[in-house]
Amino acid sequence: MTVRTRVAPSPTGDPHIGTAYVALINHCFARKNGGTFLLRIEDTDRSRSTVESENAILESLHWLGLSWNEGPDVGGPYGPYRQSERSAIYREHVEKLLADGNAFKCFCTAERLEEMRVAQRAAHRPPHYDGRCLSLASAQIQANESAGVPFVVRMKVPSEGTCVFTDALRGPIEIEWRAVDMQVLLKSDGFPTYHLANVVDDHLMDITHVIRGEEWISSTPKHALLYRYFGWKAPEFCHLPLLRNPDKSKLSKRKNPTSILYYRQQGYPAEALLHFLGTLIDARNDDPALLGRGASTRERNELLLDHFSAHCDLSHISVGGPVFDIPKLRSLSGQWIRSRTPQQLLDLLHEWGYVWPRAISAGQRSRIAQIALHRIEVLTDFGPLTAFLAEAPQITRQEMALPKVPESDVRAALGRATAALLQLDGGAWNQAAIGDALKKSFDGMNYRFKDIVRALYVAITGSPTSLPLFDGMEILGKEESLRRLDVALEKLH
Repeated sequence: MTVRTRVAPSPTGDPHIGTAYVALINHCFARKNGGTFLLRIEDTDRSRSTVESENAILESLHWLGLSWNEGPDVGGPYGPYRQSERSAIYREHVEKLLADGNAFKCFCTAERLEEMRVAQRAAHRPPHYDGRCLSLASAQIQANESAGVPFVVRMKVPSEGTCVFTDALRGPIEIEWRAVDMQVLLKSDGFPTYHLANVVDDHLMDITHVIRGEEWISSTPKHALLYRYFGWKAPEFCHLPLLRNPDKSKLSKRKNPTSILYYRQQGYPAEALLHFLGTLIDARNDDPALLGRGASTRERNELLLDHFSAHCDLSHISVGGPVFDIPKLRSLSGQWIRSRTPQQLLDLLHEWGYVWPRAISAGQRSRIAQIALHRIEVLTDFGPLTAFLAEAPQITRQEMALPKVPESDVRAALGRATAALLQLDGGAWNQAAIGDALKKSFDGMNYRFKDIVRALYVAITGSPTSLPLFDGMEILGKEESLRRLDVALEKLH
């Protein structure tokens, strides 16, 4: 048997981080077993599906380094790979279900169905279709159709007994048929619901392993029943635990950003997010050796996918919901950024769309990248960290205050620093000479350099923490550094 897996997102919004999580497992499982991984677009929701959303899905998964052997953009022998282009296939299979007596036409109006649900809720019963159209006479069905009464097609469900299916993570699962609704298979607009299209496509595309989120466990009896009605062998099912917030609630955009595009826009390297998703699947993927220092992004992604594929074992996945831990993701992001060379950081910033301030020359950028490399965790940290190099900060007298040093002594220290720096020759203006001059300028004072340095940071950078002070002053140059010290002294007079 050739292993075939798939990911089947709906293009109804921003690509969800859960899609990347499921795609990664399907990709690696197929890769480990020498199989095929395909992408299918489930766009039967005509009111919400958009081309823009589909393009965003393809772009974001490619950005993460995930590729597929078959799909709407690359083709394949089982196409088309958009469900909206397969309508005739679904109608053909619905006709078979109707002919075999395994489905029926339902003419109930939306108003009637809502009344039914209200009554069921009032009686504290779960909302289920009550079967009103299940036994309509042929004459009534023909009369309704002749009159143009809209209808949907529902599947028949046994009223007694239990559906038993095996899940790769949980073993046998039993769900009573009475808990399974008579699912709509074909909507009144002629488009299929997820349940019909999913089963028909998975069979016709020879999917051997359906690896998807655990929210579909309750729907699996409907799918298993459709496989039985069509006389097909069902694939193996594996329902992955849902991603969770730190409080163990289901990951949702109300508590955490869930869009893959958000993390790209915030400057997380692709391989950092890919690496993080791998740790959610199996903690052994949290391996610093995976950083691949000096490699390109494409090579890093391949390194990660090779590792994840080699270690991909569905039995290693815990059914406990993995926590989408943002601090851990930021930490991994920082590790991946630090594994780059300064030039690679410049390339990454360029790809991300960072626009350098005009005041920073092309010749200064490599030096800035070199000293910023180990001080950022995501690319959005870069701009605020280096902003002082392009524009003088606006500081206040209060910001210059030190908790244990009188203002008069702060003023004296800045005066000493200014005098020492004035003595430096312009040709010797480098971080080593600047640091040596500043430290010596405090000789004879009752304070150590570290007691005063915060005031120097604020004067030069506008913040008590920033890039290394001496490096920053070297980049700013002698004239600008002294000008900023003069401004700070004026604040203290």
